[in-house]
Amino acid sequence: MDNKFAFRLYPLYVWLEKGKRRIRSKNLSQSYTLGLKMEVNKEKYAADLSSIEAARARISSFIHKTPVMTSESLDAISGRKLFFKCECFQKGGAFKFRGACNAIFSLDDQQAAKGVVTHSSGNHAAALALAAKLRGIPAHIVIPKNAPQCKGQNVVRYGGQVIWSEATMQSREETATKVLQETGAALIHPFNDGRIISGQGTISLELLEQSPQIDTIIVPISGGGLISGVALAAKSINPAIRILAAEPRGANDAAQSKAVGRIVTLTETNTVADGLRAFLGELTWPVVRDLVDDIITVDDTEIIDAMRLCYEILKVAVEPSGAIGLAAVLSDSFRNNPAWKDCNQIGIILSGVTLVAIISPRILNFTYPFEEFPLVKSDSDWNLTYLWRQ
Repeated sequence: MDNKFAFRLYPLYVWLEKGKRRIRSKNLSQSYTLGLKMEVNKEKYAADLSSIEAARARISSFIHKTPVMTSESLDAISGRKLFFKCECFQKGGAFKFRGACNAIFSLDDQQAAKGVVTHSSGNHAAALALAAKLRGIPAHIVIPKNAPQCKGQNVVRYGGQVIWSEATMQSREETATKVLQETGAALIHPFNDGRIISGQGTISLELLEQSPQIDTIIVPISGGGLISGVALAAKSINPAIRILAAEPRGANDAAQSKAVGRIVTLTETNTVADGLRAFLGELTWPVVRDLVDDIITVDDTEIIDAMRLCYEILKVAVEPSGAIGLAAVLSDSFRNNPAWKDCNQIGIILSGVTLVAIISPRILNFTYPFEEFPLVKSDSDWNLTYLWRQ
């Protein structure tokens, strides 16, 4: 190129360089603003990676490190590689024991001596009673009268005191407040508590150590304690990981909340997944809003089919609320969504072994209730068998 031609191009070169600098400056400004926003949001969360790691250290001697199961058959059905984190093998039969254990062993001796109180119609009730038993303190559990009978029986089995309330959330909360005033016990909310969220987050620490190749985790959602802990831990370890929630279509308040950008509550819910009927709390909503990538809703028939597959193929019996993650990954709404075509290594949390719904024996090929009898439990070998009573 001769000097004369180069001289003519020089103004264009200067203009392009100035443009690059403006773009770089804008990008840096946007990056700084985004980073600042993330830090501000992080300060608003009820838990973080450090509190989850502290929870792990606190509860590790009390909980089971649950196994991760895989199945070539289910991989073929789903078209993905699936990793099942089997919290159904956790003490109490559900992940709830992690959070309850962390909350109770976080109490100082003076607080603990007065005991704990909560209201729950699900696995949190039994989990808190069991954790309280391990620490040797009283547990006052408010349970609605419409809860399955086995829920109250589990609390009593673990040494908790059952206080019955009416079925409404208002009655549950008022009864719990009355017990709180009478006993001076510490209130342990089922999900809207940083200690609970931190305890549930220990699942991610284990899962991503056991199966580090996972690029997506699908989590049941109700009040949001589980998915908040899972998301906070997983996104801290691997910011690129996708966190998807699974929710019953008949109790889709979280999906509606995500769509409109605020907490939505429903006047009624209708789903076989009785453990997924709670609504998001003020501590769990910010995490769901910011860190959960999407919410997949499924109907009850899809949930029941997933239960059947868990039982027939994995040889694991889980309640409807615990099988919903598999239902989500097999659903048309997930399979046909191009946004998730790159979700190839998927972690699914299975939890809960309380089968209470009256479901057609033709579908599941067993009837209720059941008793579980652990046969083998060691660091490397897990096996459960179930005796089904006709």
